[in-house]
Amino acid sequence: MGASSTATRDTITLTGITARGFHGVFEDERRNGQPFVVDLVLHTDLQPAGLSDDLTQTAHYGELAEQVAAIIAGEPLNLIEALAERIAAAVLDGFAGVGAVDVTVHKPQAPITVPFGDVAVSIHRGRP
Repeated sequence: MGASSTATRDTITLTGITARGFHGVFEDERRNGQPFVVDLVLHTDLQPAGLSDDLTQTAHYGELAEQVAAIIAGEPLNLIEALAERIAAAVLDGFAGVGAVDVTVHKPQAPITVPFGDVAVSIHRGRP
């Protein structure tokens, strides 16, 4: 099985990355902030790392989690769709071996006037 065939099936999943962000269209969201939760699925060829047992052959998920938390806590955006795009671009720019990424951004305390469990957006982005 070659690298091209495994890369489409191999994944690294990192869920529940949580940080306080100031994203939203309402003034109080930007002033007070709220928790945002991000889930990632990285599509990458894991065979080189599996065969070599070498961390440099894979995406370091500890560094990835720190980077995503910093993006959540960073520059405010109006929409969680924009936050998801920013995170996807950072993953693809920062981890050369990742061919595509699925990003889900949860906003569990969104200003919705009826009871709800969660609101989230999910995107899939790959390299051109």
